[in-house]
Amino acid sequence: MCAFTRAGIVCLALLGGTARAAPPIAALASPPPRIVVAFANEPHTTPAPAGTTGSHYAGDGYRVAQSAQQQARRVAAAYALRPVASWPIKALSMHCVVYEITDGRPVAEVLAALSKDSRVVLAQPLQEFHTLSDPPAARPPYNDPLYDLQTNLLTLGIARAHERAQGAGVRVALIDTGVDARHPDLAGRIVRTHSFLATRTPAASFLRHGTAMAGLIAAVTNNHIGIVGIAPQAQLEVFEACWQLGPDDDAAACNTFTLAQALAAALASGAPLINLSLAGPADPLLSALVQSGLKHGVTFVGAAGAADEGFPTAIPGVIAASGSEQALPPGAFTAPAEHVLTLRPGAHALLMSGSSARLATDSIVSLLREGAAGAASAAADPVDVTAALARLDARQHRGAVAVRAGH
Repeated sequence: MCAFTRAGIVCLALLGGTARAAPPIAALASPPPRIVVAFANEPHTTPAPAGTTGSHYAGDGYRVAQSAQQQARRVAAAYALRPVASWPIKALSMHCVVYEITDGRPVAEVLAALSKDSRVVLAQPLQEFHTLSDPPAARPPYNDPLYDLQTNLLTLGIARAHERAQGAGVRVALIDTGVDARHPDLAGRIVRTHSFLATRTPAASFLRHGTAMAGLIAAVTNNHIGIVGIAPQAQLEVFEACWQLGPDDDAAACNTFTLAQALAAALASGAPLINLSLAGPADPLLSALVQSGLKHGVTFVGAAGAADEGFPTAIPGVIAASGSEQALPPGAFTAPAEHVLTLRPGAHALLMSGSSARLATDSIVSLLREGAAGAASAAADPVDVTAALARLDARQHRGAVAVRAGH
């Protein structure tokens, strides 16, 4: 199975539009600062009624003394304070008052003055405290039930990339086995299917690899079904050129004849991106077809296989991708390839392993490599989709500025 690299999102259409700033909100006047001031409170207590358990906090058994009330009023007048709340504290023999500072003076200045006032036992800010409960968990960006198992998307930063692009308006030619177009997580994603097999087996059990690739590319997001695709708004045109070697088996095979027909048809379809999640020996006929497509601006992406395999990744201009868990072939990009969750025929999903990619043209390759210390380090780590898209935005902005300046 071939894991769809995050680099693939770069070739997808960017979601256009300029963000508009929200209208300014008038600043709300902040309330006056509040302080707590305590006064000595030694009142006479009244006996509790017979048969009771005694007075309670701030109840009839412990009251504010007249002297404490007078001190509180005088201090308020002397320091331009407005009383907000008050309560007596029996355990400390205090009467506490919450005041607002009404004349705009800083809290520290008022407290410093009160600390020198002989009428005041204690003066401090009215402070705020918080419980030590855990913050609420972040809401997942998708409601697809298996998204949490798609660890490859987390590694690739796909959620952030989806804020910029989701493949809207892009058509991908998938040359592979057939695809289960009735899978609910591919609803509306498969526009056409062409078969170049002499004997076609329509049974869903023989559509595993193509369905897996289609799911990785374009599984519908936020439909409460299955998984999240890397380009969930892209459209897929399927070119069935490979046959599955056995029921419920991921292994599939193709030959020069079936692949040549599929490549020719994919080129004729006008799809800007052709995915070849397969590998094999160098083939003159197939190479000629790929080179023809490259000359016309078509992007080809293939799985990087063994060193002696020449098709398609040995052809200059074809984007090669390899699993980040395995040895990296020269010039290839990496993506998580082990235990990647994708779709299975018959409305199912499963974990698969392998290597593949989807990318754009030569300019995209340079975008993916920019910012790295060198080619080796750029290839050693998985590409950063969001960073590549940001660089693309910057290039487009500079180009637009240059055009305006030219006029």
